Amino acid sequence: MAFIEVLAFALFAAVTLGASLGVVLVQEPWHAALLLGVALLSVAVHYVMLYAEFLAMMQVLVYVGGVLVLITFAVMLTGNRETGPEEVTRA
Repeated sequence: MAFIEVLAFALFAAVTLGASLGVVLVQEPWHAALLLGVALLSVAVHYVMLYAEFLAMMQVLVYVGGVLVLITFAVMLTGNRETGPEEVTRA
């Protein structure tokens, strides 16, 4: 049983580190927000492994449910403005 726990810890530690590096290194803000969600969810899994279910639930509700939704709305509302403003035609 201990080998499975160590293997699960190593797997989720690798997921956490990979997703955290992806948040910093990826160019697009939408992908960074999704990778942040993966990193926060894997931290919640670490809390479950430590038998801290309340902290895991608060991690999911507050950070993944609240902060990540705010980041997602901010990314969607700011958007990509490479095209420039449209010209106003006078009739």
